[in-house]
Amino acid sequence: MSRKDTLRALLTAKERRLPDGNSADTDMVEATSSADAPKQLVRSGAVGAMGRSLGKLAHAAEEARALIAAGDAVVEIDPGLIESSFITDRLGEPSEEHTALVASIREHGQQVPVLVRPHPEKPGRYQVAYGHRRLRAAIEIGRPLRAVVRELSDSELVVAQGQENSARLELSYIERAMFAVSIEDRGFERDVIMAALSVEKTQLSRLISIGRAIPLKIVQLIGPAPKTGRPRWSLLAEKLGSQDIDPIVTRLTDDQAFVVADSDARFVFFLAALDAKPRNNAEKMTWRDDEGRQIATCQRATGRTTFVVDERAAPDFGEFLLKELPRLYRDYREGRESVQTDGS
Repeated sequence: MSRKDTLRALLTAKERRLPDGNSADTDMVEATSSADAPKQLVRSGAVGAMGRSLGKLAHAAEEARALIAAGDAVVEIDPGLIESSFITDRLGEPSEEHTALVASIREHGQQVPVLVRPHPEKPGRYQVAYGHRRLRAAIEIGRPLRAVVRELSDSELVVAQGQENSARLELSYIERAMFAVSIEDRGFERDVIMAALSVEKTQLSRLISIGRAIPLKIVQLIGPAPKTGRPRWSLLAEKLGSQDIDPIVTRLTDDQAFVVADSDARFVFFLAALDAKPRNNAEKMTWRDDEGRQIATCQRATGRTTFVVDERAAPDFGEFLLKELPRLYRDYREGRESVQTDGS
């Protein structure tokens, strides 16, 4: 039976009772009542956000019912005993969303239990399959985490983690791509990854192709970019090609407009930087000796300085410079370290 059919059956099942005697649906009253509330007229700009919120609430209700209907008891665990999954699936979370979640749990309690397994290598500890954000919130608030404990293999944990994120529609395209690459790098077969992300073989191939084409440091620099889909990331991967991205990264990290921009805007910044033509700001200088003879020329461009020695005017001077380079470099390093020490 598919996940969808299982949840449909669960929603029509009779009410179950928790070990503490409470109704299985008690924790989800607020969520389901919100979804069942009469429709109200809203401004068109708010429709998308409301739809996503109601979708998450509906899925939260289904998730809680599914766990309880499967016969799993909900227990409270010290969050200090729980570790994250061995696979990272997020590139970060907006601070406002974390703040809202903490405030909600602080006021209303934890509505939906997380899924954990006994840690395979550390007796007495646990590992999250899904519910990482709720775990972080519980740690910040300082209260026990409500969880279902289930024995899971590595493959089962990966599939549970991926399917939960897919069902909630919370991972961006690039997060899904990097998640797929991380799973494959751990040695899992592609059928496991397809199950985790609920994708077909062709879709998975595209995800992994893009995930491997874009260096991790670029993805981390840009962030999840939730509104940026496959075509745009594919375009960025094509434009990267054999370009030297280090100067671009340096320039953008020094650009305050880029630093304070949201993730989708940073994507636009980076894509534009790839299209920008490098400025011809090379500076060429000539060095002459006391007698006016041209001994060397120096050309300085962004990130590079080139010396050319005219050995017709100064035979063996180039070889002399090569022999002196180790000493000159040591003097340079000692000078920089001295300046840094004095400045501190």
